[in-house]
Amino acid sequence: MYILHILFSDAFGGYYRHQKLSYQTTTGDEVEDMFVLLNEVKKQIPSVAAVSSGAIASDYQRLRVESVCSRLGLVSLAYLWKQDQSSLLQEMITNGIMAITVKVAAMGLDPAKHLGKEIAFLKPYLHKLKDLYGINVCGEGGEYETLTLDCPLFHNARIVLDDFQVVLHSSDSIAPVGVLHPLKFHLERKASSSSGGSGKTDDLCQENMSSVFEVQDEDPQECKAPSKAVPEVSDSVEVSSNRLHLSRSEKDNIFSICCWLQDPSEPSTGLQEDLTLILRQIELQLLGCGFGWEHVLYIHLYISDMNQFALANETYVRFITQDKCPFGVPSRSTIELPLIQASLGKAYIEVLVANDHSKRVLHVQSISCWAPSCIGPYSQATLHKEVLHMAGQLGLNPPIMTLSGGGPTAELEQALQNSEAIAECFNCSISTSAILFVVYCSKNIPSDDRPKIHDKLDKFLKQIKLSHLDKGSKPEVLDPIFLYVLVPDLPKRALVEVKPILYVPETSETTKETLLDLPSIRAPSCYGFEPADWHDSCIQKCIIHGKICAVVLSITSAVALKVCSDHLNADWSNGTLKNSLTEAQMKRISRFCIYLLHKIVIENDFSWKDAMSLRLYFQPNLHVPFETLSGLFTDAFNELDQMMGNDKVGGKPIFNLVPVLGSGRSAACTEDIITCELFARKS
Repeated sequence: MYILHILFSDAFGGYYRHQKLSYQTTTGDEVEDMFVLLNEVKKQIPSVAAVSSGAIASDYQRLRVESVCSRLGLVSLAYLWKQDQSSLLQEMITNGIMAITVKVAAMGLDPAKHLGKEIAFLKPYLHKLKDLYGINVCGEGGEYETLTLDCPLFHNARIVLDDFQVVLHSSDSIAPVGVLHPLKFHLERKASSSSGGSGKTDDLCQENMSSVFEVQDEDPQECKAPSKAVPEVSDSVEVSSNRLHLSRSEKDNIFSICCWLQDPSEPSTGLQEDLTLILRQIELQLLGCGFGWEHVLYIHLYISDMNQFALANETYVRFITQDKCPFGVPSRSTIELPLIQASLGKAYIEVLVANDHSKRVLHVQSISCWAPSCIGPYSQATLHKEVLHMAGQLGLNPPIMTLSGGGPTAELEQALQNSEAIAECFNCSISTSAILFVVYCSKNIPSDDRPKIHDKLDKFLKQIKLSHLDKGSKPEVLDPIFLYVLVPDLPKRALVEVKPILYVPETSETTKETLLDLPSIRAPSCYGFEPADWHDSCIQKCIIHGKICAVVLSITSAVALKVCSDHLNADWSNGTLKNSLTEAQMKRISRFCIYLLHKIVIENDFSWKDAMSLRLYFQPNLHVPFETLSGLFTDAFNELDQMMGNDKVGGKPIFNLVPVLGSGRSAACTEDIITCELFARKS
């Protein structure tokens, strides 16, 4: 097999014009030179599908390559991304890359001494400078530039530098800058290339020499990048106002908006039409608040059929684009839910919105060995005001973007490794900083494998904690809570998807606040319920004093039996209570849920105005219709408003009812009648 090297060259004329980290198309910028060059490559070689770059830690470089690739429909490959630089340097040397320094610009590097030296020779000295001054040993920070004279890809000959000149650009006494200008060089044939006498090597050399394309100057605006046609959805599609439903939490600066379609009597439409209506309605809600998609931190995209994921994605990208989100695109989870069984439409969306632009977004589109890429307008994670919202992580092997083999526990372990890699970019760990883990489990997981899932998660977190201790790190450790949700399907037919939420304090001092004792606050009784010791068995909570209140409340059949002891019927004794709950019993359960949540909120010095999101997971086979269930919880909140007149919850629903196949504290037991997931934070 022969490798054909084709050279495309251009007289670059651009400069660093767009100097912000996140790149936007800028006339005259050097990035536009790269766009023109790669556009010509695509014209000459239509089969080219990807671009490989050597970015290791530079977001500045990676984002510009990704911008060009996105505009040209190419995949960005960055297999060195986030790799350990000491290991990379040694690997390059071991694999026969002979490179010399042609520019030095760092403290400790002297143009007179260190230009023209091989990286193998400089390696010990570079590590010494790393220990002294923290330089990047691979030169990722511009400390030095290199010219490769030989490597395994040079099959026939190596470059020999005969003469050069050192040009001093800066004589700064601390970090002088010097450049090596080659004056004379020749090619030296490798011994292995002349063996055999077949003449094939000479033919290949001749072919390589002729495969050089000179790219003529071209206006980037005239280079039309290929774009995937997105099927248009007619704007004439209408929906009756009684079918479109909204809920919104009442927090002013960070709140959630949820939108879904209801009323099975309406004519059935397709996923694309339903999703378009919902996205358009959310867009109108954002505009009504003076906001846009750039204010969205996170999106939960629920669809009725994962077989239509590609269609849903095409519709999604019509509304949420990188151009509309200059501060970074939202993170996202995509889940199939039993929407049709709950008499809902084919799409259901929840967005988390902030009223400022202080979010920090991690959006890596390049395929690498680091973590799965996000090729499109959705990011790996979004940090906002000390809370890290991570996109749902599948068990994808990053360099090849395929699911790990070995079943659900293997996928879970890979998903957790991916989550940890993302967390490390924010100087934290899922083992010490996690507030909540939501683990979506596919119904396709064999029942025998389900009990192993939480054990694997627990074991993985303990191993990561131990590794931090071995490194001498002693971070404050949060005690996370866990929610397992059973769903019909996940993207790529994955068996598990992990969605962590982490606390990332701005300073080390803020973490210490989690250890303070709370003042004794006692919530008043309401709905006729009184405190009882067994109530704690229903609750998982993670409280960060004065900052965050996260709660998972599980209403199991046993709990429901206690709550509804005054509303029993004969069927309950047969173990079929979940399928025979009456509206009166669900009314009692709904008020018990709000009572316990209210108690936790008040006793930890929070209020309902601090609630960012409240999800109520239920199974459609409850035989209590979605609309009835929604009305019961709405009435419960209205009653709470009346009882606590000085702490209004709000007139419209502040919760999201989410239909699922099951939910609970472990993958082995997802039989909760209702599971409540509350996340509140102080402003």
